Amino acid sequence: MTPDLLREAGEALFGPQWQTALSRDLEVNDRTIRRWANGQNPVPDGLAADLRALLKARGFALAAVRRKLRR
Repeated sequence: MTPDLLREAGEALFGPQWQTALSRDLEVNDRTIRRWANGQNPVPDGLAADLRALLKARGFALAAVRRKLRR
């Protein structure tokens, strides 16, 4: 996973101030997230699966709210 893709996923999940919220969900230090995002440290291989799970859960939550708004 590239730092650009990490940033894209983080912003999709949490908006422009995504680093702290993502660090909380992944249970890692927010400085670690920032190091991954700026390319200072490599993004771990297993992080893509964690991000997919978060994105999937967020998608389900958004779909549920969207259904309620149709009523």
